[in-house]
Amino acid sequence: MENRMNFFKVETEGYNTMLAFEKYLAATELTKTHKELIKIRASQINGCAFCLDMHTKDALKYGETQQRIFTLSAWRDTPFFTKEEQAILALTEEVTQISNHVSDKTYSDAVTLLGEKYVAQVIMAIIAINGWNRIAITTGMQPE
Repeated sequence: MENRMNFFKVETEGYNTMLAFEKYLAATELTKTHKELIKIRASQINGCAFCLDMHTKDALKYGETQQRIFTLSAWRDTPFFTKEEQAILALTEEVTQISNHVSDKTYSDAVTLLGEKYVAQVIMAIIAINGWNRIAITTGMQPE
């Protein structure tokens, strides 16, 4: 894929709005680990090479292990993720693939384990990375 445009120069106001969304997320209770797991998993599903490159590097910087990153797409088949992380990953997958809808079980499991406020913040983080993925993929952004 080739870079089609520099979205951030062409649509500065939109870019700044996305950055404001990230500023909001930085002030939430979400842990860095949870945020990066959300970003990596959604980016895997969406096939966003730019975001995968960025967020795997960020996750490593924040102390995530290579083993967990390497096995993230198969998280259900590993013992490496906590129950809370499993709930976040299930919700990330279902929100990202929204045409299949979010199941009552996935939603209730997440709320039971994390509480409504944290789940609301998880949903916002999922929405944000899906937005970034769509910008990066549509405009042909490439990892460096």
